[in-house]
Amino acid sequence: MTYDINAYCDEVQATDRFEEGETQPILLGLFGEVGGVMSAVKKLKREKKAYIGFRANVIDELGDAFWYFTALARRFDISVAQLLLELNTSAPNETQSVIASDDPLCPVTISNKIGPKQEVCDQALVNIGRTSADMLRVQSMNHDERLDVMKSFVRNFLTVLGECNVSFSEVLTANAKKTRSRFGKLDLSSQPDFDTGFVEYEQLPRQFAIEMRERDNGKVYLRWNGVFIGDPLTDNIAEGDGFRYHDVIHFAHAAILHWSPTMRGLLKRKRKSDQLIDESQDGGRGVVVEEGLAAWLFSKAKELDYFEGHTSVSLDLLKHIQDFVRGYEVAQCPMNLWEKCILDGYGVFRQVRRNKGGLIIGDRDTRTLQFKKLDT
Repeated sequence: MTYDINAYCDEVQATDRFEEGETQPILLGLFGEVGGVMSAVKKLKREKKAYIGFRANVIDELGDAFWYFTALARRFDISVAQLLLELNTSAPNETQSVIASDDPLCPVTISNKIGPKQEVCDQALVNIGRTSADMLRVQSMNHDERLDVMKSFVRNFLTVLGECNVSFSEVLTANAKKTRSRFGKLDLSSQPDFDTGFVEYEQLPRQFAIEMRERDNGKVYLRWNGVFIGDPLTDNIAEGDGFRYHDVIHFAHAAILHWSPTMRGLLKRKRKSDQLIDESQDGGRGVVVEEGLAAWLFSKAKELDYFEGHTSVSLDLLKHIQDFVRGYEVAQCPMNLWEKCILDGYGVFRQVRRNKGGLIIGDRDTRTLQFKKLDT
């Protein structure tokens, strides 16, 4: 698959949240991402086959590095496409292996190497590291000096691509997808609905109101449509932290992501008419994945005061979530929808925790979760 460089630059421009005149954070980001590539190669040297995901990590780090490079070029009104074209024209022997001869803007995969050729890769990384350091001074350069150092960065970047056995196109495609998922405008109407095509009694309810009440014994009970569901919960930890209310997060998953194997089990809404879906998505392993994710995220939320006052969720945390759910239908949900789910879900959680219960109202049509105080 190829990716037109101009289309890439246009697409990622919409995901640039830095101020138009800011260059310092762009330069720091570029330097840091190049360091991430070096770190990945270092880990491969140390751990060899035990290092899982080397190629995916390199593609991710290289994509982020090039995102910052395009952001920098944009601030200096420099055409990335023109840089690539000039590089291929002036030094065809150097770039022939990573730039397709029939279209200099559509790079292709080279060779059939299993992994990076270590001694060459080391030198390529040293070179791009030096160029990245030089670019930290780009603000004080004149136009010609700036072009030279940026062209040098691209040349070294393409060499690293080749030595790591990844194509420019897959790097750009993966990066555009990730940045769109995280920083693109969230369109709720276009998000997946995993119940489409199933009968109503196999769907998560489109709207629900679940009562959550803590009794004098410290246990939390759930009731839906007047019927108790699930088992009473405690925090299951020496120092109470409110985990007994964590079912709110499952309700957020259901209302906002349209996904929750746990809630399907509680409400008896498994999609049994499709054996594959029933086993691979709604079965025990799916429940374990969701519960494990909820517990892990809760441990992070505690460190962040349960997202009190937060207006965003860190990219690293969202990337970990995507790794957690890989292979399950919810992996189709973009990071910005996960962000909404986390912020809205923990907003309700904090109110439930303060009030020792409440009525949690979910609406899948509007992908919202709300809190209402219980009548005493």
